Amino acid sequence: MDVRSAGTEAAARIKVSNGHIGWADVIFVMEKKHIRRLKDRFGPMLNNKRIWNLDIPDDYGYMDEELIEILKNRVSEYINIPE
Repeated sequence: MDVRSAGTEAAARIKVSNGHIGWADVIFVMEKKHIRRLKDRFGPMLNNKRIWNLDIPDDYGYMDEELIEILKNRVSEYINIPE
């Protein structure tokens, strides 16, 4: 699996780009508002993409250990993550 991370906020360290969307087979977002932002910005590029909302409040710091554990648990509901 190849994984990339990018944000939808203007202040994001790495912002979602056309390249990210084109590259991705599956897109995970933390909140519903992220889906709206992606649709507003990338519209038709998302037509054949699977987008899953993990329903995690986007208020954790970068590489927060609690967030990493939550992400592992939520993402594993959709894909098999090796230990």
